[in-house]
Amino acid sequence: MPEDEPLQPDFDALQRIAQEKAGERNLIFALIGNMSYCWSNNESMFIYMLQYLMRTDEITATIVFGTLNTTRARLDLVERLAEAKLTDPEVTRQLRRIIRLFNESTRLRNEFNHSVFKTDAEGAITHTHSMRIQRKNGQLHLGEVKPVDQARIASMGASIKKMVKLNREIWAFLPTLKAAMQA
Repeated sequence: MPEDEPLQPDFDALQRIAQEKAGERNLIFALIGNMSYCWSNNESMFIYMLQYLMRTDEITATIVFGTLNTTRARLDLVERLAEAKLTDPEVTRQLRRIIRLFNESTRLRNEFNHSVFKTDAEGAITHTHSMRIQRKNGQLHLGEVKPVDQARIASMGASIKKMVKLNREIWAFLPTLKAAMQA
């Protein structure tokens, strides 16, 4: 067998002690869920930006949004339409800022949604191991292993606050974008 064969956890032992660690685990799971919720709400706001940039109705913008199967493709379309249609440099600057802030929130959200969680012998979540393939010295490896410590938990909370703030900024920006596209 290869050396890097994963060790199967002792599931019975973990189940016996899981209750002791349930509070910590539930906090981490709640933060991950909240990050996903906030992120998804923010991503969906790009439907309205598409609606205004394409000068169409909400259902058509939603169809276009849903047809593009990645967030990157959706943002590329928003950026390209803005470049082609927006003439006000200040509105363009605001839109680019929103996209930049959204992309920043995406990185942390992806870290937690696309990782394997490592636990200690007592079932506490100790690390994430990114499922992103990386090339190092000509060899393929799974991504980074990062600790799930108090600093990382605090960064999750801070990220959620930033996403909530960004959501309010997007809502405030929409009338500006609409007016710029009607000018």
